[in-house]
Amino acid sequence: MKELQINRHLGKSDLVVTPIGLGCWQFSKKNNLAGKFWPKLDDELITSIVDQSLQSGINWFDTAEIYGDGASEKALSAALTRLGKKPGDVLIATKWWPMFRTASNIPRTIDERLAALDPFPIDLYQVHQPYGLSSEKEEMKAMAGLVKAGKIRYIGVSNFSAAKMRSAWETLDRLGIPLISNQVRYNLLDRSIESNGILQTAKELGITIIAFSPLAQGILSGKFHDNPGLLKNIGFRKYSSSFKPSGLEKSKPLIRQLKALGIKYNVTPSQVALNWLIHFHGDAVVAIPGSTTVTHALEDAAVMKFKLSEEDMLSLTVK
Repeated sequence: MKELQINRHLGKSDLVVTPIGLGCWQFSKKNNLAGKFWPKLDDELITSIVDQSLQSGINWFDTAEIYGDGASEKALSAALTRLGKKPGDVLIATKWWPMFRTASNIPRTIDERLAALDPFPIDLYQVHQPYGLSSEKEEMKAMAGLVKAGKIRYIGVSNFSAAKMRSAWETLDRLGIPLISNQVRYNLLDRSIESNGILQTAKELGITIIAFSPLAQGILSGKFHDNPGLLKNIGFRKYSSSFKPSGLEKSKPLIRQLKALGIKYNVTPSQVALNWLIHFHGDAVVAIPGSTTVTHALEDAAVMKFKLSEEDMLSLTVK
């Protein structure tokens, strides 16, 4: 497959990322409730996954405080260090957890995040949810303080509605700082951002959409349709309606489409689904699949080496 030159800027920043990054939720080591969504991966496997991602051309990683209470951040920095990477060799995004906290917690806890990722800096710091005890305006002001103090490089949000994203953007714009990303659930089974104003507003304001759960937590691979026995070993994900027999039945037609296109392009259904995400809206969307095996890491990165035709991408938008 011909290699494409498809790296793009995150929003209006100088952060140039590959359209596929590595989501690191699965590095949580089952440390807390969030971590129990994934099997526990040992350090050797985590290092191998990170190594394969890097060798395949991926240049950025997304983690968060809530992923195992810092376990994911620590596992990522340890893996990068073992692989001989230095600050500046890769880009790292992480997130502040706002639940039951006010904006004043942002500057109070930033050193904990930096310590967990040491020696790697925070290139993108995101507010993980819009449910803090302070308004998004106050949270953005606190984030701006971190930029001015040199603690972080850029600011993003996650799971923000169109209205809250615009409000956050306006607050930062008045301070001369860009809001560069909104990380939201987006995949071929959940395209709500196309109709609720999030995608349109992001495009208008020059904010990149970072698509998490781009494979619907593995459903779009088709493997659970082919082998329902795999559902026994997927952690808390199995309780989601999408993984119930009725949910799998509902997604079967799309899986058939993905398989057919996979045959056409000599790729997997997962690669078709990811390729649609990173190309259908031009450079407006990047994706962060969470690989749990070296094979998955190689497969996800290979998505950057081909492009579905416009006709085939349009065929996947038909519900």
